[in-house]
Amino acid sequence: MFGFHHHHHPHGPHGHHHHHGGPGPRGRGPKMFDAGAMRYVVLQLIAEKPRHGYQIIKELEQRSGGGYSPSPGAIYPLLSMLLDMGHVVASADGNKKLHTITPEGEAFLAENRQFVDAILARLTEGDAHRDGLRAVMHELKHAAIEQARASHHSPERIEQIRAILRKAAEDINAL
Repeated sequence: MFGFHHHHHPHGPHGHHHHHGGPGPRGRGPKMFDAGAMRYVVLQLIAEKPRHGYQIIKELEQRSGGGYSPSPGAIYPLLSMLLDMGHVVASADGNKKLHTITPEGEAFLAENRQFVDAILARLTEGDAHRDGLRAVMHELKHAAIEQARASHHSPERIEQIRAILRKAAEDINAL
């Protein structure tokens, strides 16, 4: 009646174990969330303020410092699912749909608050930690390759590099 559509699916009120999206990686870099976790993030963003799908994608990009950019193919099926579950309603806003959380959606978020907060923390912090670690691992690899190349006539030097790398691996495994 206000231009929102409600579809009924037979997977119960919460639709757990219902995943959208094809195989393979999407967007830039690794997938940060599976569809299950992503649903909570999207719902949380809509709870903060009503949003269009495009705004959700931009907000996720911004919060991850540009490290995570979900594709429309990851977001729009989730929005449909949240509509189907009654957690959001959509109203026409020009040629876009504005998604607003429902009391059911609010209750669902409240029930899962710790999980939602943990996922959001991963979005904002995870990338910085992971990227920092990756950069240092690359530095280590390049240093080892360069030193090995520079000392290709010295078996002792190669053995020293090997020993340092083995020791580093042992120290990390012992953490």
